[in-house]
Amino acid sequence: MGIKSKIKNFVPERIISLYHLCLAAAASFFYGFPSKKMIVIGVTGTKGKTSAANFIWSVLNTAGYSTGMLGTANIRIGDIELPNKYHMTMPGRFILQGLLKKMASAGCKYCVVETTSEGIKQWRHYGIYYDMAVFTNLSPEHLQAHGGSFENYKIAKGKMFAALTAGEHKNINGKKIEKIIIANCDNLHAEYYLSFRADKKITYGINKGDFIAKDIHNTLEGLEFSVNNTNFKINILGDFNVYNALPAIVIGSALGISSDKIKEGLENLKIIPGRMERINEGRFLVFVDYAHEQEGMNAVLDTARELVKDHKVIVLLGAEGGGRDKAKRPILGEIAAKKSDFMVVSNVDPYEDNPREICEDIAKIAEKFDKIRNENLFVIEDRRQGIRKALSLAKENDIVLITGKGAEQSIIIGGKHYPWDDRVVVREELSRLRTPINE
Repeated sequence: MGIKSKIKNFVPERIISLYHLCLAAAASFFYGFPSKKMIVIGVTGTKGKTSAANFIWSVLNTAGYSTGMLGTANIRIGDIELPNKYHMTMPGRFILQGLLKKMASAGCKYCVVETTSEGIKQWRHYGIYYDMAVFTNLSPEHLQAHGGSFENYKIAKGKMFAALTAGEHKNINGKKIEKIIIANCDNLHAEYYLSFRADKKITYGINKGDFIAKDIHNTLEGLEFSVNNTNFKINILGDFNVYNALPAIVIGSALGISSDKIKEGLENLKIIPGRMERINEGRFLVFVDYAHEQEGMNAVLDTARELVKDHKVIVLLGAEGGGRDKAKRPILGEIAAKKSDFMVVSNVDPYEDNPREICEDIAKIAEKFDKIRNENLFVIEDRRQGIRKALSLAKENDIVLITGKGAEQSIIIGGKHYPWDDRVVVREELSRLRTPINE
């Protein structure tokens, strides 16, 4: 057990919370409240935050507005993109505020901030002055961090909307900045987030909303759809990414950006690191994706099956330790067993937990759904060896999904951080297999 875990066992939670709040306040003051100098767009939800944030960044940047972004996979300061090396969406308060300061100093007018429930619980959002709040969706995830309560999880995310409401209106370049809430109204919990006060509330969805996506068509080249009689295209695969692109369309429209510029902005985004990111170095399809919970796993496997139809779907998956939601492990095992032809269960981030136990929690359920060990189900703790196995199972035109970590830059085993990037390892293992795409 690490020092932090031991401290949590005997220090009252309210004292720990106060400590985090004080750190956030100190960091914001130290860097001169940088978020007050930009229009800040907060994005929260269970999944899709990184993709939504990148689409928003691309539309704003294409429209000529220098924009910063803080996200799980990447950090952007205008046109400069950096990998998020901190292994958390919202890094330490001084790091976070320091990055906001760099954005403001670089002349960014807008800043998009992925805001997580765990970050909110540790007051990392304190000292970030929001002007727009985007709700993507809500489903059970990270519940252990919120006492196992879905309601606590839901309310935690609501604190970003409360922060939007509580903050004063900014005046930037002589213009009063409106407070806007943007919500996916196809999600059952949208009403709660729309209940917070704002100058404007705008909804989107596939079934209903102010901005409704229709005529969705998924191909190997990308995704096409229409919104309010305007056609759009994105380069990121998966029908679910329509939901992730819609907030960018809403925000662009709310800011008076032309449809042509919004379309251009969406198409300019060629890759979202670790989000259905294609590795073009084999005779078969390989995608690296962050999917690590029920809805995400369903979505990537459904997309894979749609793309390859009669060919094989091979998935590598796992689950996190360190107090992350154990209840999702059997769920992931069942989904992968039903929707893939081959499964490889491997490490994601076991932290200080027993890696074998985590893998077995997934594999034992998969066996109940007709997967057979060492035939179409393989348990390989070492992630590199697991990736190697998954790739070795693929034949021409099959699809391999490497899930769970996306573009993360480290892996945590035994409480220690080790450098890691799924995309790099996949390329190395593909090279080892000697399967160049144009051979």
